[in-house]
Amino acid sequence: MSETVNPRDIVLLVDDSPEALGFLTEALEQSGFSVLIATSGNAALNIADRITPDIILLDAVMPGMDGFETCARLKISASVAQVPVIFMTGLTETEHVVRALEAGGVDYLTKPINIDELRARIRVHLSNARSAQSARVALDAAGRHLVAVRGDGTVRWSTPQATRLVNAATGTDDGLSVVTGRISEWMQQQERRGSAREDTFTLHQAGQSSLQISYLGAIGANEYLFRLTAENGMSDDEVLRQHFLLTQRESEVLLWIAKGKSNRDIGEILGLSSRTVTKHLEQIYVKLGVENRASAAVKATQVLHGI
Repeated sequence: MSETVNPRDIVLLVDDSPEALGFLTEALEQSGFSVLIATSGNAALNIADRITPDIILLDAVMPGMDGFETCARLKISASVAQVPVIFMTGLTETEHVVRALEAGGVDYLTKPINIDELRARIRVHLSNARSAQSARVALDAAGRHLVAVRGDGTVRWSTPQATRLVNAATGTDDGLSVVTGRISEWMQQQERRGSAREDTFTLHQAGQSSLQISYLGAIGANEYLFRLTAENGMSDDEVLRQHFLLTQRESEVLLWIAKGKSNRDIGEILGLSSRTVTKHLEQIYVKLGVENRASAAVKATQVLHGI
């Protein structure tokens, strides 16, 4: 078994050809993968509803629901949205390659499939998917208000903080649909304007808070990242200052503590000596009713993110 393959990696193999299924299943299982088999698009959807694979190999040309439609429908599910899909096709025309990528695929292989190349592609895309997932977990932990969307404006993922901010600003439990509708409009406008990009725009809601939406750039195939900010809202240090009755300097120090900075780093950022930072920390601990920086950081994070 290959050392680079996690024995728990699950491949969903979708093909209407029994010969192809038999050949690929044997090769993949010999490489250490667990293989789920679907002979149609509907079967693939049913399997994905019950078990989330680590990667999907999808035949592009099948009777009934073809691979492109199957991929698009698979990607609607939040649990499958981040799963890489590799298309397998005997067609090499550009339009088919483009359709595969637009449907949500990350790669394609031309039939007849070369097993060594297939293994290499799977390793790369599994690694990329895990790196992306690690990055999303890190962003969640950092409390960033970020949303990633596809080219048509639909959500690929969002941090929990972004979801809470959007729901609070729109006064609904489905605020992301409102925001992504505005993002979709903006993307269409930018496409019409060509190279003249306006990277920040606003979502106005009657009787609700406005949200500033900033485009940060493309972060993958058909994946675009946006940052959300409550417009005219207080800055983070202002929120801390009012909540804990801190001085301006104390709130600035606490904010950097919450971001994991050391006393030395904080001193360099704010132009203070380490001794002065320590003095501010002593007062912060008293006002927050805590005894150490870890507890202070937790309290600050809870206030900033409404936990």
